[in-house]
Amino acid sequence: MGTTQLESVPEPKYWHLRTVLSEALDSEFTVGEILPNERDLAARFGVARATLRQALEQLELEGRLQRRRGVGTTVAPPRMGVAVGPDQHVWPGMPGDDWQPADCTLAAPPAAVAAALETGRDEAVHTVRSTRTTHGQLVAAELLYVPQASVPDLSAIDAPAGPARARAVLRELQRLELEGRDSAVELGSAGADDARELDRLPGAPVLVVTTRFFAAGHTAALSVATYRADTCRLTFGDSGGVEIHDGPQRRAS
Repeated sequence: MGTTQLESVPEPKYWHLRTVLSEALDSEFTVGEILPNERDLAARFGVARATLRQALEQLELEGRLQRRRGVGTTVAPPRMGVAVGPDQHVWPGMPGDDWQPADCTLAAPPAAVAAALETGRDEAVHTVRSTRTTHGQLVAAELLYVPQASVPDLSAIDAPAGPARARAVLRELQRLELEGRDSAVELGSAGADDARELDRLPGAPVLVVTTRFFAAGHTAALSVATYRADTCRLTFGDSGGVEIHDGPQRRAS
């Protein structure tokens, strides 16, 4: 067979450098060690700094490196396995849930979230903000959007704000009969809020898990969980699954 056009394309310089750097990380550096600055690395490997940055960004995406505020680029520890969706019939906040509610607000959600929840564009929904810690390390932040119709008996007087308000929303949500849920996983980049929450730099790679919870024949809540891609590898239990779509999907964020 003849050589295809794709096979004849030379390997990009940054990808070759990524391979060389990966080998150097294995042989010359230890976990947590700070890499030399970009100028010194570019001089050592005889490449332009733009090529070096591409290689470093690729290694960060793969979880080999971490960019840390005020520190620099360090060698990352092995990714931790984080279970996602081990039980398809449990509401958020039930016993055994690893998320810690931090706050709850009532405001109009992003347009994509409103469309998924089938609420009005300007209709306010409860937004529960939570964090997740694994092995003592903060690994994810979550926004759980709950329409007011899903928690009609919520009392604003009992829990006006903060973690107490978040727990009150979760308790009311659990009164509904959960019919099922589905999840989708995407690779993304940390926005300003996610970066601040997860102590990363804006643009750092993240894994976004969007989960819809169904009750009474409609979407009763929507979760958008952002995981640190540099430290996490998502695992799925027996009842979990990964659905692959042929076309681009619109993500709520």
